[in-house]
Order: sequence, then structure tokens, then C-alpha cells
Amino acid sequence: MNTFLAFGREHVERHFRKTGQSVYMHLKRHVREKVKGASGGALPKRRNSKMFLDLDTDDDLNSDDYEYEDEAKLVIFPDHYEIALPNIEELPALVTIACDAVLNSKSPYRKQDPDTWENELPVSKHASNLTQLDNGVRIPPSGWKCARCDLRENLWLNLTDGSVLCGKWFFDSSGGNGHALEHYRDMGYPLAVKLGTITPDGADVYSFQEEEPVLDPHLAKHLAHFGIDMLHMHGTENGLRDNDIKPRVSEWEVIQETGTKLKPMYGPGYTGLKNLGNSCYLSSVMQAIFSIPEFQRAYVGNLPRIFDYSPLDPTQDFNTQMTKLGHGLLSGQYSKPPVKSELIEQVMKEEHKPQQNGISPRMFKAFVSKSHPEFSSNRQQDAQEFFLHLVNLVERNRIGSENPSDVFRFLVEERIQCCQTRKVRYTERVDYLMQLPVAMEAATNKDELIAYELTRREAEANRRPLPELVRAKIPFSACLQAFSEPENVDDFWSSALQAKSAGVKTSRFASFPEYLVVQIKKFTFGLDWVPKKFDVSVDMPDLLDINHLRARGLQPGEEELPDISPPIVIPDDSKDRLMNQLIDPSDIDESSVMQLAEMGFPLEACRKAVYFTGNMGAEVAFNWIIVHMEEPDFAEPLTMPGYGGAASAGASVFGATGLDNQPPEEIVAIITSMGFHRNQAVQALRATDSNLERALDWIFSHPEFEEDSDFVIEMENNANANIISEAKPEGPRVKDGSGMYELFAFISHMGTSTMSGHYVCHIKKEGRWVIYNDHKVCASERPPKDLGYIYFYRRIPS
Repeated sequence: MNTFLAFGREHVERHFRKTGQSVYMHLKRHVREKVKGASGGALPKRRNSKMFLDLDTDDDLNSDDYEYEDEAKLVIFPDHYEIALPNIEELPALVTIACDAVLNSKSPYRKQDPDTWENELPVSKHASNLTQLDNGVRIPPSGWKCARCDLRENLWLNLTDGSVLCGKWFFDSSGGNGHALEHYRDMGYPLAVKLGTITPDGADVYSFQEEEPVLDPHLAKHLAHFGIDMLHMHGTENGLRDNDIKPRVSEWEVIQETGTKLKPMYGPGYTGLKNLGNSCYLSSVMQAIFSIPEFQRAYVGNLPRIFDYSPLDPTQDFNTQMTKLGHGLLSGQYSKPPVKSELIEQVMKEEHKPQQNGISPRMFKAFVSKSHPEFSSNRQQDAQEFFLHLVNLVERNRIGSENPSDVFRFLVEERIQCCQTRKVRYTERVDYLMQLPVAMEAATNKDELIAYELTRREAEANRRPLPELVRAKIPFSACLQAFSEPENVDDFWSSALQAKSAGVKTSRFASFPEYLVVQIKKFTFGLDWVPKKFDVSVDMPDLLDINHLRARGLQPGEEELPDISPPIVIPDDSKDRLMNQLIDPSDIDESSVMQLAEMGFPLEACRKAVYFTGNMGAEVAFNWIIVHMEEPDFAEPLTMPGYGGAASAGASVFGATGLDNQPPEEIVAIITSMGFHRNQAVQALRATDSNLERALDWIFSHPEFEEDSDFVIEMENNANANIISEAKPEGPRVKDGSGMYELFAFISHMGTSTMSGHYVCHIKKEGRWVIYNDHKVCASERPPKDLGYIYFYRRIPS
């Protein structure tokens, strides 16, 4: 009742011993089956005055058959003395006020629930007197296309003149060229309805003048003006009915193994994660991550130590939140099968269905996504981008000498040959995943694809039902070959010529990681900048051999390019602007940023692109994005480089913890000048992300730190090792070995874009495949290994 942090039964004693805080409020909700009436049914409903906590009820428990009762009491440690609440007679007024405030408060997560927005749409002020032109326009039931471009998705019908135009980029999670908005600016017609959302229950209506989604009480009349009968409409994209085309239904069914009776799995390692609203990308990645022994040992294996040495506010500590999530997934405490008596009762009632609740990753998501404009939203995200974001967080919050993300780390050797001088340059870079291009030209069913395309075009022209979609079948060997093929580089800096030249680049593995993560690059941009997904099936192997991709270094007869860096050339008209940019980061050209963001790139990446190209326009910044978009920190928030010795604008004055997790020496010196040991300062700063105020708070709350001699020695050795490494840099941490791997997990995506759809994960455990679909965990019968997006391979010991 001092910090208002909540703990489960297992950890409340630990918190008391650690902090000396002795007063806790114990909250509990009891679930009971309702008393049956004389007729055998539950007694009539009445207002339940015994529920006062703002908690979610269990969706799997029928509210007609169960009743809930909340209980609250104060518990005084260490004697566990209990005081039932409310109790105004025995408690001081201040304590009573604090208790009432807690019991009557709303859940903070309710504010984040996007579902609460659905019933709050305002009625448009234009709905009752909307002007509709009598121009004879009639809208067909399917086959729509934007009147100003060739887009056939994310189309909006203007309710004044019947124009069909595409929406704005990423509105409703879809792409467009903004022609519907342009039409409003030209004509002033305010209301539009999204085609494909019209059902007898309503549709998505947007008011351009009011700049928000709205309700139109007269929608049926407004649609009838253009020949649309709401009672016969079905909400499918582009108006295509179930018997017209099923572009994604088969993909959804196959990946989720729909139609197959799947057996629920229970126990350690078989716990699902609740979907918080488009959080399946996070769930799938974390299930795969915590199936890796190194991550299990680093976090769950170190649970007592991590919890004991967490900061006073563990909600703001990455390692604590990782450990908490890992324990929830691996302990089995939240994945228990129903007891036999419950099963028999459910079968007798003919209402048996597996009860798998899963755990909620709300606190974990809130921490790992804070300050990130994309992951902190409720929109769907790219699982590959989140994987790299997580690796970055693990790197920055290393636990002692152990860094579990090292299992993914490998070196890439890049060889570039100058086309004029024929000289070569070899460089190495660190990477965490292997990106395989989709070799569409190698499809084994080309004739079938051509026939489908011809039939589809003919059906569209004649407004007939479209044929069933045909998926391209791509050999994995072709994708692997495309990965190793030379790539032309147009603006390669040739140090021999002291000028830009054409070059040829090839990439190979300078080291092989312990765990190989392979991404199939299914997503791309069309000529109109609309994102699209290759609908392909790739025959991914269970056993993978990439030893032939091992780097060979400088070969006999090759001549290296001289090691001369290119000069920094800034156009005269932008020199002053670039200098000012470095001094004043607030001058970033937001219009260029938004131009890039509307193409679908992450907002922070767009800000970095505009910044690092000196506000020279969206086109120049776009080229920067193309060059850097595969880097692990591509979508990370912009941290401004210092200028003229100034401190970084994106970090505190003392700087942030580096990738080696070594706190800045200047802030370590401040703490040690107060009389604390260096190892105390280092550990405190690591636990608080190098925040001076929080670090001091951490030290005062861990008086027992000096007593843990083993931990102190480990920390001291670690700090000394980091100091030595700063004086004498070593190569990147890699775990090189054989290039033979076996598949043990894969993440699949359903939908047309990484910004929409759904993710599930399949993991091979105890010799059989298991599907993790949010909170549902079942034995897989037909794992769709050919439709995956991200694959996880483990090295086979040689």
C-alpha cells in the first residue's frame, strides 16, 4: 500500500523481505456455480452487489451458470494479520481513503482496449440532410476499382455523387493513394462508406469534413440511391461473395489447421498467450524465443536472482518482465487440464469445450513497446521487425556475462568487386537473421499460374465469379540460390578510382550461428507503392545444409581496393541546412517524414532517413531507407548524434547503456564518489537503464547486495572485462560451428500485409509439432511448413 505494486502469492514475501514494506491489500475473486431452482435451472438473475473490482470475468465460464464474489482485506506482514475491508471503525481515515481509492479505481488496461471505441462513434451532422446527386450512378455488387487509379482494395463510395475512390495510406490497415480525400477537397462532398464493409447491420462510414469515423442513421436510404440494398450485402473485401473467390480463406484454414480436431496440450511449455488486440505477432515470437534453452536458462533459470535484484519498480525492468513472461509460459502453472469430475459434468451437459485461458502479456508488451511508435499501438505489426527489436533489448539489458541473443548472432562477409578496376573489397557485418528472396521465376506450376491469370482477367471483364486462387510453388533451392547470387551496386565507392563506380556484391557467412533464423521475403511493394504479399508455397526442408555458403576470404589472384574512405560531400545549397540539422534536431522536415510514412515505412525509420540525409527531401531520404531497411535497428527511435562534442539529444546527459550493457563511466563515477562500490554502481545502473536517480534508489533498496559475494565477484569481473574490452576491442560475439541445421519452429502469417492479418506459431516439442494460436495450444496434425514466414533452425552437432 506504499508503492501500489501488485504481487502474487509466490513473490509477496520476497518483496516484504527486500523492501520492509509490510502493509498489502489482498484481492480475490471467488467463482461459484449458481444455486439451482426447483425446475433445475439457475435462479433468476439479480444485481450482484458482491462484485466491486474492475476485473475481466472468465469468458469460458457461462455467466448464467456462475456467480462471482469479490473479497478484499489488508494483510500485515510478517505475522499475516488480516483486516477485512471495508473497515472504517478500526482503520485510520487516511488508510480507509487509500483502500477505497484502490477498490473503486478502473482497470488501466480498459483504456487501452480498442473494442471500447466501437460504440462511441458520433452521428455525423451531415447524415440527416445529405445532398445526393441524381446522376444515374448505380454501383455493381462486385468488381469495383478506383476511378483515378487501378486499385481494387480499400475503396470508398462517396455518398453524394457515387464516386468510387481509394482510401488514404494505412487507413483501416490498408493502403491507398488518397483519391477519396482528394475528391472531397475538390468537391466538398463529406461522407463516404467503405465498400466491402456493408452488411445488414451497418458499414464503415467516414466524414472527411469532421475528420473521423461516424454513424449514418440513414445509411440504408443513402445506399439505395445508388442501387445498393443493405439487406443483401455481405462484408467481404471488394464485394466478392463466398462463391466468387476465396483469396485468403484457404490460407487461413490451412495455417490454423481449421477443420481438424486438434487435441489441447497442457503442462510446462504449453501455455498460450491472450491476444490483446493485434498482439499475435508478439505472442508468436515470444513462444519461439522461450522454446530455446539459452533463453530459458538466462531468464527463468535466474528467476530468484533477477527478482531479488530488480529495481523498486519491476514494471520498468526488462529482465524482470522477460523472466515473468518466461516463467508463465514454462512453469505449467497456467496450463492445467480440467480434472476428471469437471470433464464428466461437461460431457453430461453436452457443452464440453477445452478451457485454455492462457496468460496476458499486457505488462510485458507495455514495457517492450514503450517509446516505440508502432509496437506501442494496437495495430498489427511485422513479426520480423519485432524479433529484431527484442534482440536489441536483450543486447542492451544483458544479465551478467550471459547474453542469450548471441545464439542468433553471425557474421556476414560482403565482397564487392569494382567493375572498372576488377579490384575487390571484403567487409564484415553482424546480422541476426537470414533473409531469403522469393524466386518467383522458379515456380514449378507456371502454366497453372498463367491459366489462372487469364481466367481471372476474363472473369473481371465480364463480371463473372472469379476462379479459385492458385498459389505459386517455389523450390527452396531456388530461394537459396537467389540469396547467394551476385547483386549489382550502382553507387559503389571505388577507392582506387576515388569516384563512384558500378560494382558487384556477393554475401556469404563468415560464421554460422547456433540458431539460424530464416525469413522468407514474401512482402514487397508494387509499382504503385501498395504493399503486396507473394502467395507462395516454399518447400522448406527439415534438415538444412548451408556449409557451401561459408565465406572464403581473399582468393589467390584477387587484388584488394586501397583502404581510403570516400570524402564527405555536401551540396552547397544544403550545407547550412545540414549543419543546423545537427545542432537543432527539431528542424526535421516533417512533410518529408510523412511522405515516407505514407509509403508504409515505420515512422522512426522515416525520421532517421530525413535526419541523416540533411533534410534534402523525401527522394534522397527514400534512398537512405532502401540501403538501411534490413538493419536490426531500422525501426528503432531516432537517437541524434552529438555535434561539436555535445551530448546526444536522444539520451540523457550521461548517455544510455551501450550494446555491451556497460554503463557510462561518468555516471558510474558520480555514484562511486558518494562512497558506493563500483560493482554496486554498475549493477544499479544496469538494472535501471543508466538512470542516475533510479540507480540510487536501487542501491538503497538493496542493502544486502554486498553480502552476495558470488554475485559481487561476477559483477566485478564482468565490469573489468568490459573495461579491458574497451581498451582492446575484440571481434563480435559469435558461436561459430557447422552449417547443418534442423527445423524446430516457424511463424506463419495470414493476410495481405504485415500490417493486417494474423500470426500463429508451430514448435516441435518432445518429437511432435504443436500449434500456438494465441491462447490455444494444441497438438498439430498437419503443420503447414511450406506457408511459413519466419523459420527457426537449430544447429546439428557435428
